[in-house]
Amino acid sequence: MMEEVKEEAPCLSVHGHSVKVTEVLQDGDGLTFLIVSQKLSGTGEYHVDRTYEDFEWLQQHLFNQEDVPGIQGVIFPPLPAKAQTNTPAKAIKQLGFLALGELRPYCTALQNFLHQVAAHNLLRKNNALEIFLTSSDPPGRQRARKNIFNRLSQAVEEMRKEGHKDIDEFFQTKRDVSLALTTSTKTAVDKFLDVVLAEQKIAVACGHFATALHLCVESGDDPDKAAFSKICIKLSDIFESMKKGMASVADNDLSTLGLGLDLKLRYQEAEKEMLFRRTCKLVELETARKNAEKAKPVKKAALEEVKKAAETEFDHICEVAKQEIEHFESARVEMFRQALVKWCEKQLHTAREIAEQYEQHLQTFRGM
Repeated sequence: MMEEVKEEAPCLSVHGHSVKVTEVLQDGDGLTFLIVSQKLSGTGEYHVDRTYEDFEWLQQHLFNQEDVPGIQGVIFPPLPAKAQTNTPAKAIKQLGFLALGELRPYCTALQNFLHQVAAHNLLRKNNALEIFLTSSDPPGRQRARKNIFNRLSQAVEEMRKEGHKDIDEFFQTKRDVSLALTTSTKTAVDKFLDVVLAEQKIAVACGHFATALHLCVESGDDPDKAAFSKICIKLSDIFESMKKGMASVADNDLSTLGLGLDLKLRYQEAEKEMLFRRTCKLVELETARKNAEKAKPVKKAALEEVKKAAETEFDHICEVAKQEIEHFESARVEMFRQALVKWCEKQLHTAREIAEQYEQHLQTFRGM
């Protein structure tokens, strides 16, 4: 068990941008991730192994900073859902792109989560991050208990407050835009995932056909059979090249635009959650104001204090939320631009390689 977490540390003892999830080990249904980070002193590295429950532990400590003014206005870096190792169909439905590529994309998503936390002005001050990245002891792994009644009551509460009219036109606009963008991005992710899965299936089919062509090869002195066998072998080579080319295209789609869309969606949902938390606080503030207005003299002073505290808290949340939205919108554009640039560069490089291979096959056929 890790030592007790203090809420705030002056700074990290590692370079946040140096944090890498370098390896993943599977033990039955469980996964252990090796995390390496470079010391600020420049004298070496920290190597720690963490489970998904450890990531949840860190996330909960980031969420539970009630003494930090405006913390509920933070767009928390999104932690991906837990990986499913034994049910591929369920994993793809739950994780999308992160379920492909033999856990490489999933490790990248966890690494991005740590980078975003380490780069955040408020969140990186929480000592839980320092402990997570540097302590050789495993963090506490007590999981929060969830039950169906909590989920149902939360769902009813969300339906009631989701459509609550905002008093600030800026936030009302952001709520409307966030809802539309989340839906559109989810559709884009699903459609592009279908494309990548189709490309992977085509690659597999080309491999199967390349293997099947070898079954047509016959030995003997018959010149016709020899010529036919030669053609089958060459066609097999061509379909093997098609398999490798399509597999590369699918991998490029996955590692660039696919992961970019996935991160964009999860961050979009994180912004939507932040705006909803603010709306809930708005409802609490309006309730406190109504209670103070209707209070009897004996309770007036106490309820006025409650109202003032709610107003102060709400003002802090709005201030932090505006800063978060401004930063998020600029970072979102840059992040997606980088994903598109990498996607184009990789696909152009792959297209050139495939074209060269096809040219060689064409020349061979002409020689035959």
